[in-house]
Amino acid sequence: MEQWLLPDGGSGLAVSALCLGTLNFGTTVEEDRAFALLDRFTEAGGTFIDTANTYAFWMPGGTGAESEEVLGRWLASRRARDRVVLGTKVGALPDPPGAAWPEFAEGLSEKVVRAQAEASMRRLGVEHLDVYHAHIEDRRVPLADTVATFASLVTDGLVRVAGLSNHAAWRVAAAREIAKAQGVPGFGCVQQRHTYLRPRPGAEFGVNPHISEELLDYAREEPALEVLGYSALLSGAYTRPDRALPVQYEHPGSRRRLAVLAEVAGELGATRNQVVLAWLLRGNPRVLPVLGVSSVAQLDECLGALELELDEEMRGRLDCV
Repeated sequence: MEQWLLPDGGSGLAVSALCLGTLNFGTTVEEDRAFALLDRFTEAGGTFIDTANTYAFWMPGGTGAESEEVLGRWLASRRARDRVVLGTKVGALPDPPGAAWPEFAEGLSEKVVRAQAEASMRRLGVEHLDVYHAHIEDRRVPLADTVATFASLVTDGLVRVAGLSNHAAWRVAAAREIAKAQGVPGFGCVQQRHTYLRPRPGAEFGVNPHISEELLDYAREEPALEVLGYSALLSGAYTRPDRALPVQYEHPGSRRRLAVLAEVAGELGATRNQVVLAWLLRGNPRVLPVLGVSSVAQLDECLGALELELDEEMRGRLDCV
């Protein structure tokens, strides 16, 4: 599988061009099936795996530790630590457990970030985190303090690459400028909701916003920033008749884009999901998809996107609706 480099202030951290998301591992995706997905992904050359300390606290009986714990058991059973790049997140866990969310999210204070990094490493059974994201914004903490906290984790050898997720474009840019001014490690990647369809103007996603045009424009000019995209396949809505489009994407523009997507997929003999992933992977800026799959068949479909080439004419059609 093609390798990308996440900026880490040195030669870069090599990751596979697709990332396996593990949000439902240990809850709606039971452990045996999670292990099968992880096995297939790594057999196919995948190295990048994404989790969080919140997955999936909102499920009945969930605490947020389930995904990391399942992943830790897989890593130990397969002795796979040296073959994978692990990303996890901090800042969004309800505190105390069961409290209203996101009003009572744990936040990004130095105390929380460091304590949760240690807890994640313990559950994963590792001595450092490859990628560590600030999961949602915490404007109660000065941005300079957040920069300093994540930079200290990098300089202490506990984190390879610091990242931001679900942050406004101006916050991403400001955080990176603060790090440059202070001469400390900055944020090398940003993980945001992103897909081929565009949300209708004013659509609300709460604390998990769709990527903005401003952030995409910023990333085009910043070679030392990689974009990761989650919810790329809209939980199956591109291909499954039983899955309705999320309401945020219900507008006439979506119907036009879906029609062109179906045309291009038919011409290529590919699925619409594969075209969406190829569109993200080969765009400007390029976007590394975080896959949310629950079966090996779904994963295999996504892996097929790596072989798909969109020529200039097809790309133009997809972009101009």
